[in-house]
Amino acid sequence: MSMNADPAFWASANKHLTRYGPSFESIIVERAEGSFVYDADGRAILDFTSGQMSAVLGHTHPDIVAAVQKQMASVAHLFSGMLTRPVVELASRLATLAPGLDRVQLLTTGGESNEAAIRMAKLVTGGHEIVAFAQSWHGMTGAAASATYSAGRRGYGPAAAGSFVIPAPNAYRPRFRHPDGSNDWQAELDDAFELIDRQSTGNLAAFIAEPILSSGGILELPPGYLAALKGKCAERGMLLILDEAQTGVGRTGHMFAFQRDGVTPDIMTLSKTLGAGLPLAAVMTSAEIEQKAFEKGYLFYTTHASDPLPAAVGVTVLDVIERDGLVEQAVMRGDRLREGLLMLKQRFECVGDVRGRGLLLGLEIVTDRQTKAPGFELGAEIMEQAMLRGLSMNIVKLPGMGGVFRIAPPLTVSDAEIDRGLDILSDAIEAALQKP
Repeated sequence: MSMNADPAFWASANKHLTRYGPSFESIIVERAEGSFVYDADGRAILDFTSGQMSAVLGHTHPDIVAAVQKQMASVAHLFSGMLTRPVVELASRLATLAPGLDRVQLLTTGGESNEAAIRMAKLVTGGHEIVAFAQSWHGMTGAAASATYSAGRRGYGPAAAGSFVIPAPNAYRPRFRHPDGSNDWQAELDDAFELIDRQSTGNLAAFIAEPILSSGGILELPPGYLAALKGKCAERGMLLILDEAQTGVGRTGHMFAFQRDGVTPDIMTLSKTLGAGLPLAAVMTSAEIEQKAFEKGYLFYTTHASDPLPAAVGVTVLDVIERDGLVEQAVMRGDRLREGLLMLKQRFECVGDVRGRGLLLGLEIVTDRQTKAPGFELGAEIMEQAMLRGLSMNIVKLPGMGGVFRIAPPLTVSDAEIDRGLDILSDAIEAALQKP
């Protein structure tokens, strides 16, 4: 009998755990190392989501383990008004990597960093209206949840007043088209902001955006879009907040995704990848915006603000990424992965689209390539078949789209591991298509 079937474990899990999202995997994970997690049978499962899209250095990276042990033995947590060397070092390192975003607040989670960013934008602008994309995910608390539209809006009472939404550009399923059929994102953006202007009470504070919408189905903002979006914000006295939870810290082949476009946001939030799987987040902004916030009495005081333990981890993450050339590696490994996925697209009609950047790629599953009919059930079956063969992937289902695999291996992934993942995915698609 499989050790994963441990009746006492599952009885306890089923009795005591709150079911907070999709159903739990039917394995018991005992340990993880590098690009793999290992279940109770000792089976190696290739992790193509980097944990919760976070573990950019893979699992149990020796440098991270050493940093945690060292910091834990000196000081891990303090009164939030006390400072330590790792906190100041991480802030200054981040500021050097993102010129123009010189002020840094260190927090714990992505949702928390977006709360802080939105709170700061409201205070500085004097407005309260927040605009986001219809396919966004920015967190599950207060203002962040009010700016999250891809899931979870029903049943929780009213969202924050002044929550507005526009569609994200989608090159595979364009809403506005040029005569050649390609996506006319500029017309879509103009149209969207015309509607925003009609709804606004004159209190627009910020637009919050992911450079690549991940839970939204790996929708990449096309070149030029970010500059146009920042222009729309500037015209209205709004701040542009970029949520780089998944795109930051090297994953897309730049240190931060906005650098490809040469457009610095007014506020940037980092989380997931910054802690490489440990709870660490940052809110970065200009000296000018921070000064205005300070003068107006900015308050965002939390239990784990500026904690030394996660800050020490963050410093180590930046050290390893620089030392091992992992930003460049994200480009090379990303190219290899993309080429492999495009080969699967050539081979299987159910692969409608391959998109994304660096090591954050999407594979959209459809039942008909001509009509682009969504392939949710087929996608779920592929995911299950992949897991049986030792590959963990995540698929998201959204209205008006097919099932989209979010593929995000660690930046430390090897060529051999990418090839192994592609082979398993190929076998999984074949097996899923043969199911009656």
